[in-house]
Amino acid sequence: MPARRFARSGTPRRVATLSVHTSPLDQPGAGDAGGMNVYIVEASRRLADRGIEVDIFTRATSSDLPPVVEMSPGVTVRHVSAGPFEGLGKEELPAQLCAFTAAVLREEAQHEPGYYDVVHSHYWLSGQVGWLARDRWSVPLIHTAHTLAKVKNEALADGDRPEPRARVIGEEQVVAEADRLIANTDEEARQLVRLYGADPARTLVVPPGVDLDRFAPGDRRAARRALGIADDAIVLLFVGRIQPLKAPDVLLHAAAQLLADEPTLRDRLEVHVVGAPSGSGLEAPQQLDKLAADLGIADRVVFHPPQPPERLADHYRAADVTVVPSHNESFGLVALEAQACGTPVVAAAVGGLRTAVRDGVSGVLVDGHDPRDYTAAVRAVLGRRELLSHGARRHAGLFSWDRTADALVAAYTSAAEDMNRLPRQVPHRLPSPLRALPGVQVAR
Repeated sequence: MPARRFARSGTPRRVATLSVHTSPLDQPGAGDAGGMNVYIVEASRRLADRGIEVDIFTRATSSDLPPVVEMSPGVTVRHVSAGPFEGLGKEELPAQLCAFTAAVLREEAQHEPGYYDVVHSHYWLSGQVGWLARDRWSVPLIHTAHTLAKVKNEALADGDRPEPRARVIGEEQVVAEADRLIANTDEEARQLVRLYGADPARTLVVPPGVDLDRFAPGDRRAARRALGIADDAIVLLFVGRIQPLKAPDVLLHAAAQLLADEPTLRDRLEVHVVGAPSGSGLEAPQQLDKLAADLGIADRVVFHPPQPPERLADHYRAADVTVVPSHNESFGLVALEAQACGTPVVAAAVGGLRTAVRDGVSGVLVDGHDPRDYTAAVRAVLGRRELLSHGARRHAGLFSWDRTADALVAAYTSAAEDMNRLPRQVPHRLPSPLRALPGVQVAR
């Protein structure tokens, strides 16, 4: 089948977005929902604003979910039945990729040929599905990894499990096949090239954005009143999934050290944790509560469930410092959202956080995960909060979802132009999918 061309305007008319393991309708901060969910929601809405229809395919996790949901004008979520609805972990999803792919291909087959102009897959599981859809439909495959197994395995937290070899191989295959790889930062682009052999010419840097209307400075006292926080409280905030990778334990240790150094702060210091156990954190869901008790700060730690965006903005505005001590982050949307609200950030100097936070201007970056270093960084930010708050707002203003969407449209268009102009070169550096996966024997 020859490659089909975009509409005469040169931009795609319809995009098939693949998000196998987590739905854009899920609440970020719990389960497998996080920054990737926010990315898909916000980017899809901006694409729709540009007249590009977006169909998002995701696995149905409940029999109560309707097959089709209009998320917003021009953006449709399609729930795909693939495996049991409940109780299926992300590590079990590779066995359901055939069922998921069949459902995606059947949906397209109900329309005239050329219904979708582009496939955009998110995370490696979706990339495997997108690879087959690309070949079947003769349209470009754009892939955003969001996290990379080899990078995560280089910076494992204590108690965290390494990513399996099957995922590494799956990622290598998708990197080799995708027409464009979308990296969040220059560092991620370099990692794709160095660790996965990605073609630099097909690897583009497109930073995520932040909703600068929703996440914006506001009445700090009003935000504190809404959350029951005293005006003179010193509030340290953590937002994210509670798991070793995100390292909320580092914040608790740092807070305990701060109180040990300055006991007079005890009546004013509050640590607010917004999120829920996820990933390997589900194996010990009360571990953070127990740690707070063991450190003698249980009365100073407040746990909140994951919050909707408008409520989350109040948490950012109410905080003195947002702390992001992750062992790895492909970008770090929490840091960007906090800064957009005028709250400086103390973050680990890893991955995309080096881009999301401007050291010394919008917050402080910390090398390593020694709680004493985070205590010192928090103290430094508290001493310069007003100046850093202004810097945080300016830095966050450099990022917007509109810019992200414009860059994605450019990536879609250039990939289609290449596909129309040049014959597809099939990579030879990887074995066939069946031969590559461990435990699979290929007949000879």
